[in-house]
Amino acid sequence: MASKFRIFTKRFLLLINIGFAVLFLIACLAPYMDPQKWWMISLSGLAFPFLLLPLLLFLIWWLFFKRKYALVSVIALALGWKSISVFMGFHFGSSFNEKKEPGSIRIVTWNVARFIEMKRNNNKGSQTRLKMMDQLREQQADVLCLQEFFHSGNPEWYANLDYISKELNYPYYVFSHDNDGDNHYTGTVIFSRYPMVDSGMLRFPRPTLPEALVHADLRVGKRIVRVYSTHLQSLQFKKSDYEKIDRIKEAQDGMVNNSRTIFSKLRTGVRYRSIQADMVRQVMDDSPYPVLFCGDLNDIPNSYTYFTIRRDMQDAFLRKGSGIGRTFSALSPTLRIDYILADKNFSIRQFKRYVRDYSDHYMLVADISLNKQ
Repeated sequence: MASKFRIFTKRFLLLINIGFAVLFLIACLAPYMDPQKWWMISLSGLAFPFLLLPLLLFLIWWLFFKRKYALVSVIALALGWKSISVFMGFHFGSSFNEKKEPGSIRIVTWNVARFIEMKRNNNKGSQTRLKMMDQLREQQADVLCLQEFFHSGNPEWYANLDYISKELNYPYYVFSHDNDGDNHYTGTVIFSRYPMVDSGMLRFPRPTLPEALVHADLRVGKRIVRVYSTHLQSLQFKKSDYEKIDRIKEAQDGMVNNSRTIFSKLRTGVRYRSIQADMVRQVMDDSPYPVLFCGDLNDIPNSYTYFTIRRDMQDAFLRKGSGIGRTFSALSPTLRIDYILADKNFSIRQFKRYVRDYSDHYMLVADISLNKQ
């Protein structure tokens, strides 16, 4: 009787293992399937980390109790290796030298969430804004790429363009913005200490956030480098949506209705980002100069958005970072959605992620050097 129970248990666990393997491989298809047609597969990519873990656990389990069954996980992991390789950084123990080496370009990307407080006062939000400015100052970076950047021409509100340009010493900048009314502006900005010889902006099709793809051509020594920055379509979750997610997690009443709203926003977001990603890639392919890309893609590495924009570019986190590299502080600990990418004209020297709860995103810093022509 005990023998039959063991056989049944092993076969039952094997079926579960196979089920996880199939779902894992479907999630691994997300980067290669156009979300316009295959949005369900694109959304399945969000489950990638939560499918990877059971496969690893089953692999360890079978190695002890039935080695031949471990092949199920081994085959699935081998087929999904490309997705695994962009999910984690393996440079454990590497330190970040705060003093920038000669010949390197220090670049920062950060979704600053409008610096938390937009109106001049002395509340907690304004104190956080000052801490964020101090964090930017500490880096002594050559280039700042900031998304969800806020600036106002109204003296009762913060003039962040003027503050960073003068107080942090960034004389050159390009700012994409929409007029929000009352002389307030929100968008993506590139600040530079290198001379800016040209700049440009590409608007994404509506409906989307008041954002665009901006670029700045910077004179670095005798060469020109093109820096791109953008903020792609977000999920536009409101406080009520986060409350719905909490209710879903806690299996409370109304799960179906709550899930319907969340999935609708997920589907809309992934579709618009696919259009934007195609546009970004096409524009970068036309660049006559070496390319650096910094931005908030609002999408994970195992996605059509990331694979399309990155293509054969170097991901600074994967080159020099470690772990999962979470950059968004809400929803899930697996969300790496902010990136620094460099084409093959550059070498990545070092990378750092600042895990400080100022914005809802973490600041990323990388030191990059131009290769010889």
